[in-house]
Amino acid sequence: MTPMRIGITCYPTFGGSGIIATEIGLELARRGHRVHFICSDVPGRLERFVDNVFFHAVEVRDYPLFDSPYALALASKMVEVATYESLDLLHVHYAIPHATSAYLARQILGARSPKLLTTLHGTDITLVGNDRTFLPITRFSILQSDGITVPSQYLKDATYDNLDVPRSTPIEVISNFVDAAKYRPASEKPWHELAHLFPRCKDANARPRVLIHNSNFRPLKRVDDVVRIFAEVAKTRPTVLLLVGDGPERSRIEGMVRDLGLFDQVCFLGKQLNFVEVLQLADVFLQPSETESFGLAALEAMSCGVPVVGSNVGGVPEVVTDNDSGLLFPLGDLPAMIAGVLRLLDDPALHTKMSRAARAQVESHFQRAPMIDRYEAYYRTIL
Repeated sequence: MTPMRIGITCYPTFGGSGIIATEIGLELARRGHRVHFICSDVPGRLERFVDNVFFHAVEVRDYPLFDSPYALALASKMVEVATYESLDLLHVHYAIPHATSAYLARQILGARSPKLLTTLHGTDITLVGNDRTFLPITRFSILQSDGITVPSQYLKDATYDNLDVPRSTPIEVISNFVDAAKYRPASEKPWHELAHLFPRCKDANARPRVLIHNSNFRPLKRVDDVVRIFAEVAKTRPTVLLLVGDGPERSRIEGMVRDLGLFDQVCFLGKQLNFVEVLQLADVFLQPSETESFGLAALEAMSCGVPVVGSNVGGVPEVVTDNDSGLLFPLGDLPAMIAGVLRLLDDPALHTKMSRAARAQVESHFQRAPMIDRYEAYYRTIL
């Protein structure tokens, strides 16, 4: 088949949307398509020197006339790249402002404009899109797309319900995915690989159990609940906590950890491009989020054979099967989550069973190649 020329726009963050957008682009490039990333900065996991992969920076200049020129600068860059590279399709991640910018670019390009695929990731629907201020433009931008995808049935229903999008509008559910060859279980969990991160830990010479959480430290991730769960578990079990990521809540959470006297047992790793080795050494992944449209961080943990304990919200049950690949509880039910963690730590047979189930679920439903096959086929359908 003829290679496609694809433009991809996403936020250059360490969040799930940026990771998925980058992985889609890289895999399509490996398959021979020409992929142009059009972003404000290089996405965190983008490998720069890969055949068929090109990066175009959106330059935002500080003009007194404009309060938020990013959307306009993006539209202008989309026009430029689409013209010079003869793009067949623009694949944008998030409706606001990316689909809006793409719509403006297409109006400028007219008959020469590429097709538009919008992938919704969650907060653009459940938070931003549900804000009455942005609802009309969010709905409009979605409806002007030639194709729409979401990572979960939950988000598909939320798009119809929250934005009053007609149910006759086709929305394709294509799950997020993980590189199962990279994110795989470790043959063993040697404590010495992590001991250097906890030089003042009282249990530095013993093998404490390892809890882990990975997020962008926004309020809806409820990282304070992660710390509270850990604090109770650590009272009776030798345990340490790894916190991966960064964001607006980090300073407050660091203060909370110090106030609780847990700083010797908690390590803040910050933003990490590659932390597979750390994830492989964990025993339980904590995700007590207020909402998740999918839960990519949990999926990466599951691929490494790490069971998940978290909130039964949003699209999480489509990723984590309760009492099989993890334990899910009502939002905010910390006593139940604490008891769930203790169950896993105290019952090696149960932990092994759930660890194997988590890995098997990834292998059967969430591998990268089949999902890219679906995107590739959907692109051609749109074209």
